[in-house]
Amino acid sequence: MHWNSFSDFIAMGGHGLYVWGAFGVTALVMMLEPWIVIRQHRATRQRLVRQLRAEAKLEQQP
Repeated sequence: MHWNSFSDFIAMGGHGLYVWGAFGVTALVMMLEPWIVIRQHRATRQRLVRQLRAEAKLEQQP
């Protein structure tokens, strides 16, 4: 496809809203995914630490 101007490039032959919307959603997901994974990893580690501490306390009780 050949564009005569920057506005033609943005319009993408009348499909600009779809193209740039899809690009934006993809970029947003790619930025959010590492943040979500790190957050879930921390929550899992904290839950496991609490569980191990609780199990250790149960083993110490007579």
